[in-house]
Amino acid sequence: MHVTQSAVSRQVRQFETHLGEPLLLRRHHHLELSATGRLLLQALKLSFDRIELTVRNIQEKIHLRRLCINAPPTFASRWLMPRLSALRAAAPELELTLTTSLKDDLVESGSLDCAIRFGNGEWDKLDNQMLMNERHIAVCAPALLGERAGKRLTDLSAYTLLHVLASSDQRYLIWQHWLKAAQIEDVDLSGGYEFDLLDHAIRAATDGLGVTMADRHMITRELRQGTLVPLCDVEVDGHQSYWLVTRAGQEDSPQVALFRDWLQTQTQTPSEDAQASRGR
Repeated sequence: MHVTQSAVSRQVRQFETHLGEPLLLRRHHHLELSATGRLLLQALKLSFDRIELTVRNIQEKIHLRRLCINAPPTFASRWLMPRLSALRAAAPELELTLTTSLKDDLVESGSLDCAIRFGNGEWDKLDNQMLMNERHIAVCAPALLGERAGKRLTDLSAYTLLHVLASSDQRYLIWQHWLKAAQIEDVDLSGGYEFDLLDHAIRAATDGLGVTMADRHMITRELRQGTLVPLCDVEVDGHQSYWLVTRAGQEDSPQVALFRDWLQTQTQTPSEDAQASRGR
């Protein structure tokens, strides 16, 4: 800013006098935002984000073909990546930037055009369109199932159960929902392995470590190739879904509109892999 610290401090104090409210709480060794300061920061941040987005749009008028999206890692690697060749065939003029950082925030980032989000569809300042709901099945490597061929399905104690974490200390409740639908009782769910990504749990199951609950949409290739097999035909709908999200009140750019239409065709028309997996 080419302004000294003392000059900035003087400007802040003058602004506080103008507002009649403190913006900073001046502690002995540090500063904290006051309640008024936090309120003002939120408004200013939205304004600067809009400025950043507008500047970016102006700068990219010469390159209107690029679409910048963010998606969850498992969705990106297991659902979107295998379909990128279909996207290129449908829209050869489109250029894509794909990121999977969980910290990428569409509301705060001017570098993103849209994003794929996993959840219940309730996000502040975002418009959303549901793409697909989860469909959970219990799967494992065929060799593991073969080793336990003499066991009853209800004897899941013979298997190592693989879990996916919803947060650092809490699992998703998918196993409980599936067991209830399968009418299997007295299963100890306290043990097993835990992973922070569904992709890791799927890979562990493919390697024969144990049995995992997986979204059928994410394992179509493994089901088609036979590297994963269902324990039985019980399938339950998940309580969360995948959504395409855009900034609220913002009209789709040509790139986003094209991507939205393509996603709709992909989610409404089952892929060959998906059809094959359902026929197994």
